[in-house]
Amino acid sequence: MDTFRAEAENLVTSRALGYDQKLRRLASLAGNALDYPPLSPLCAEALEARVICDMYEGNRPITPRYVLPDYAKALRNGVAHLELEPPRTLDDALSFLTILYSQVPSVTTYPVYLGDLDALLEPFVPADLPDAELDAKLRRFWIQLDRLLPDAFVHANVGPGDSRVVRSIWRVERSLRQVVPNLTLKVDPELTPDDLIEDAVRTVFVTGKPHFVNHPMMVADHGTDYAVVSCYNSLKTRGGAHSLVRLNLKEAVARHAGGLDAFCAESLPHWVELTCELGEARIRSLVEDQGFFASNFLATEGLVDLDRFSLMFGVFGLAECVNELMAREGTDARYGHDERANVAAWTITRRISDLVAARPLPYCGGGNGFAYLHSQSGIDLDLDTTAGTRIPIGDEPGLREHIAACAPHHALFPAGISDIFHVDETVTANPQAMVNVIRGALEVGMRDFTFNLDSNEFIRITGYLVRKSDLVGVEEHGARHSSDYLAATAEINHTVTTRAVKRVIAAELSPRG
Repeated sequence: MDTFRAEAENLVTSRALGYDQKLRRLASLAGNALDYPPLSPLCAEALEARVICDMYEGNRPITPRYVLPDYAKALRNGVAHLELEPPRTLDDALSFLTILYSQVPSVTTYPVYLGDLDALLEPFVPADLPDAELDAKLRRFWIQLDRLLPDAFVHANVGPGDSRVVRSIWRVERSLRQVVPNLTLKVDPELTPDDLIEDAVRTVFVTGKPHFVNHPMMVADHGTDYAVVSCYNSLKTRGGAHSLVRLNLKEAVARHAGGLDAFCAESLPHWVELTCELGEARIRSLVEDQGFFASNFLATEGLVDLDRFSLMFGVFGLAECVNELMAREGTDARYGHDERANVAAWTITRRISDLVAARPLPYCGGGNGFAYLHSQSGIDLDLDTTAGTRIPIGDEPGLREHIAACAPHHALFPAGISDIFHVDETVTANPQAMVNVIRGALEVGMRDFTFNLDSNEFIRITGYLVRKSDLVGVEEHGARHSSDYLAATAEINHTVTTRAVKRVIAAELSPRG
């Protein structure tokens, strides 16, 4: 209790936190004062040692980590709990969604999914509405989103087809240059025109958004009703993720004395089982004890469905794991640079994928009774451990080699995987070259392609965006966006601005190049 009081005292007296930020952190502190769901001694020990991790979601989850409501159904039928009638005009639809967003929970307390906005809003756009008026309406809506939902994990989707709404969103993004919302463009080789991708590329040059996602790969894993949320997490709409648990491969291999074959045969089954046990305990606590799906209006009105949720099983520290195993074999081969290490990396992720796919979990109908595998992008507290299946920051090879090393993993991670490419600003003179790279990367098997300009004010920390200027003085003066606090620590611990810069040439990685 003394520790609890001291932490609460630090929060309420902080000059670097606003009222709302203090309130949310105090609520989290109270939740962590409750007993943890029961775990076996081995699982509890692994969690304490942080070989496995619960992402600090709280001892007793009262909401799923990620919730993806069926906004289209809400717009069609209205929402009785909020006394909202179905909207008839674009202004009505924008107001309707703004109100509904305020009631959508997540691990961050803000909604991580705002819908596939082009599909949601296009039916409300009159044919005779001038582009300038459409832009003005969406601009006001965009400002509201950033001010009411000040968290970079708030995310919207567009595509794969073209529309007036998508084009307006790009124009609004380039004019406002704000952090919220994060964005993903779904890219389909048959449905997404080059000039739409190029328009999005020009938007990245200015704002660092959007991500580019492999629509056919996503549909194969989730069906057509899916979305990318938070950073780059892909889940079923009308569903989501109960929780995210993860396995630290760097720590797992440190507790194993043998080589690659023994690690895959003996150690990985042990750690995967303990990680799944942790996830199962959290799921049962949420569903059976806290009763979210029995009481929340999103579930009772059919905007989310328990059968479309699952657990996200994350891995990180692959690079350190592989490099250690290579050293034990007497070679200096490094992940991302040497074929031997790259093959070992894929062997590990393939083995984990098979183990996760063989371990049933309750209330995971979204994953057909199993967890979704996720390449977890890391958190600000991870020291000397590379995010997910990425190549360590500053040690990345050239663009083509980087994609070749990472792409084989992408098919194994239906809940999301991302590699961030830091690109030289000279590409702004030839955005079509970047279009070629994106199409080529998706064609060779990447699920997600995300790039930054080395000179941009916007930077990606793990998958979310921040402005460099917003990080200055966070600890002393605070920040409006709650994600800036995480980003400031991540930049200190991971130096994300030191990613190797790639020079893009026009012919590089064209779809058939």
